[in-house]
Amino acid sequence: MLMPNLIIYWKPAIEIAILWYLIYRVMLFFEGTRALQALRGIIVLLFAFLIFQKFDFRVLSWLLQKLFGISVIGILIIFHPEIRMGLAQLGKRQLFRNNLKEEDIILYSRQITRACESLARNKLGALIAIEKGDSLAAYIKSGVTVDARICADLIEAIFTPNNPLHDGGLIISRGRIASAGCIFPLAASEELSRVFGTRHRAALGLSEESDAILVIVSEERRDISVIYQKKFYKDLGLPELEVKIKELLKAKDNG
Repeated sequence: MLMPNLIIYWKPAIEIAILWYLIYRVMLFFEGTRALQALRGIIVLLFAFLIFQKFDFRVLSWLLQKLFGISVIGILIIFHPEIRMGLAQLGKRQLFRNNLKEEDIILYSRQITRACESLARNKLGALIAIEKGDSLAAYIKSGVTVDARICADLIEAIFTPNNPLHDGGLIISRGRIASAGCIFPLAASEELSRVFGTRHRAALGLSEESDAILVIVSEERRDISVIYQKKFYKDLGLPELEVKIKELLKAKDNG
């Protein structure tokens, strides 16, 4: 008799735990988008519907059923950009993450910082994307394969004006310079375009679609910025840049 009773009590507990976990993951999925507020409202309505079902409020249950049917269509139309972006994020998530060693992180951040220092001093622009959890394979294919070790001299050479690859982005993946001359999506923000150039808009655009670390050197202002998960870290000095790259390489993303 004891086992059947345990099953009766444990099954609802497991179902509730799974439901709460799914709700939590969906909330994270839409975090930072307009859809999050609508999602919270839907969750409230869902709990209200369950309560009405429990107490057999037939009229209220019927009204909520009709409301849910209409709201699904409305949500798909209104929030389709956020849903599309979220599904793209899921598709790009790597199954196995590349866990870099401490000495590799120090070496990579130092080489990138050295390259940025030289580029800024010589008034040369640059856009560097460092892959983390989200695969950048589609963007790597848009450029020219390099497949070389991370080296300050090579990064500087790629972004010199005489090099045909200097206009695009450079991608670092799995501890290697994977590709150069890559095309990134441009952020649509008009306010951003007034203040920053194409490289910053491309960096923000890629940051909106992945968890890559973006390093930008401005040829006009000779300053260095980092964008990570749509956050700007502007006008970084060289020691700050090296520390920031190391910190972000070690950081756990929110996905």
